[in-house]
Amino acid sequence: MTLVHLSGQLVCRDADEVAVVVLHLARHVALTRAEAGCISFHVTATDDPTVWQVDERFSDEAAFRAHQDRVARSEWGRASAGIERRYSVTGL
Repeated sequence: MTLVHLSGQLVCRDADEVAVVVLHLARHVALTRAEAGCISFHVTATDDPTVWQVDERFSDEAAFRAHQDRVARSEWGRASAGIERRYSVTGL
């Protein structure tokens, strides 16, 4: 099994997108951390109030793909779909 690591930034364009993140992030983090194969999941504020640092580690590709599928169908996924992601993924 190969560890999958996603790292990058979630970048909001404006205060409305920031509000979406603030409203939905805690539940998204809790649900993700409860997923099978999630080793770590951190979304932290940066010095720029419109940017969050995202770091995810999953035990393998299957766990990472399951996470991506769940997120696409989730309230977080729908609400944050238009927010820019600048991510890189290793281990796939």
